[in-house]
Amino acid sequence: MTAPAKPMRPQAAPALYQLLADSALSRAALNACGVALALLDATAPRHPVSYVNAAFARCFGFGEMEVIGKSLAALLLRGDEGLLQRLFDQSPAAWKLTAWRKDGSSVAVQLALGAVRAADGRRTHWVLTFSDRSEEERLRAEVERLKALAEGSLALRLDAGAQPARGAQQPRVEVAAADELHAERKPVRTLHQR
Repeated sequence: MTAPAKPMRPQAAPALYQLLADSALSRAALNACGVALALLDATAPRHPVSYVNAAFARCFGFGEMEVIGKSLAALLLRGDEGLLQRLFDQSPAAWKLTAWRKDGSSVAVQLALGAVRAADGRRTHWVLTFSDRSEEERLRAEVERLKALAEGSLALRLDAGAQPARGAQQPRVEVAAADELHAERKPVRTLHQR
């Protein structure tokens, strides 16, 4: 039987202790961030996911353990590895695109992409952040619908009240003679006559 390991004290290896503390703090900060975030391994083929935060899980429905080691294209882009590669080729930049949740529903997102580099300049990770644009797209569609409705209403009003151009011949309107109207006249009763 072995004795349980004692917790590392800062006096034993202060640099390692500080590194671990900083790493834990960084991970906690990324997890507390309200923006969906994913880290991809830039050195491995197909750039597998190495980390996602809690906001990513809320937005897309995938927990961290479900995505680690998998291709982001397979998870969110319906397997479109070519699209993911084009995004990498054009980084750093931001794109508006459609991503797919675990339940199969789509979500309009803005994807921002950047690279993390080692001290020697070698790219080690891709950092992707996703901002949900669903409400923006819903409002944009509503504005477009209202514009079309207003333009249609304006066109109807212009047609109904349009004046002919100067010098244009006015359409002839004929009014029937009074005896041709055959209007039936009924006396109007007031309330107290009932």
